[in-house]
Amino acid sequence: MQYNFHNTELTFFQKIINFDYTLLICILLLGLISSFTMYSTDGGQLLFHTKSHILKFLLFFPMMIILSFFNIRFWHFFSYIFYGIVLILLIWASLYGVKASGSQRWVNLYIINLQPSELMKIAIIACLAKYYHRLQVDKVNSFQSIIVSIVILVLPIMLIISQPDLGTSILVALSGLVVVWLSGLNIRYFLYSLTTLLISMPFIISFLKPYQKLRVLTFLNPDRDPLGAGYQIIQSKIAVGSGGLTGKGFLKGTQSYLEFLPEKHTDFIFTLFAEEHGFLGALCLLLIYIIIIYRIIKTGLNSRSYFAKLFCFGYGSSIFFYVTVNMCMVLGLLPIVGSPLPIMSYGGSSMLATMIGFAIVMSAKINHSQAIA
Repeated sequence: MQYNFHNTELTFFQKIINFDYTLLICILLLGLISSFTMYSTDGGQLLFHTKSHILKFLLFFPMMIILSFFNIRFWHFFSYIFYGIVLILLIWASLYGVKASGSQRWVNLYIINLQPSELMKIAIIACLAKYYHRLQVDKVNSFQSIIVSIVILVLPIMLIISQPDLGTSILVALSGLVVVWLSGLNIRYFLYSLTTLLISMPFIISFLKPYQKLRVLTFLNPDRDPLGAGYQIIQSKIAVGSGGLTGKGFLKGTQSYLEFLPEKHTDFIFTLFAEEHGFLGALCLLLIYIIIIYRIIKTGLNSRSYFAKLFCFGYGSSIFFYVTVNMCMVLGLLPIVGSPLPIMSYGGSSMLATMIGFAIVMSAKINHSQAIA
């Protein structure tokens, strides 16, 4: 098959007109809000986390716009290659990766420590979207196609679990399963899988690391160890609750400034934001994410390409999962799993993966009338 990577049907100005400017504005707003919030985590000073976060956003946002000009056919062609490259990086991370905090998740590329599991969140959606795009509808429920989709899902998930990173593996699995479900796989296979998972739960729990078991027990009863395992989630709920309706004000959060709140620049950044800006500020932040998810889903609905549809629906669902899990986690509604808040949380790999996902969505929006054979 011949792929035309550059859209000859649209001029440069037509592509500019076809941009989703609502989505762009929301991404810019998140970047602006996250920069001020990161500044707050550094105590109102331009320290390492703030400078690094702003620099990464200023680098990755223009990169996202440039990648958006690539034809959606390019992303369709590149999907398997992208998945293969990230899979190799995951294997490399498991064997020779950089160790930190008891985990081996990063690959040292000299200019950046890359976390391949973050890129896999995008790669697995693109890979499955391409696979089902090429598959005839009557073969979706065939034994061969089910085995292929299981292999695509299981390989990276097992590698991520081995790092160990159970939280990310669950989120990657959910993102992939959404694409599989939307492709038309019979619901009974999901019910069989769920039943098997529930039956195997005691066996799975036996393989959990001690700290992972402790997280589950702490979630069920944080007060069992308020100065140890339960300290983080207790302080997080205190901070969110103390924000009230309108918050304590920018740079006036007591829980964060008095260092009661650990990991405030990564997984618990929403806690700091809610303490300073209150319920109304948190609601506005949530509204931005809702608009982003809506625009992504709308792009999928308007796309002529089945690949673009599946990718947009899968990516929109993944953003929903990441935001929901992160916010529920810091509110004590879910166990702590180490899920960053897209764009808001500190982390270059997470922001890079998020921007690549937005670039593919924007490419689908620009080329919404284009079909892929």
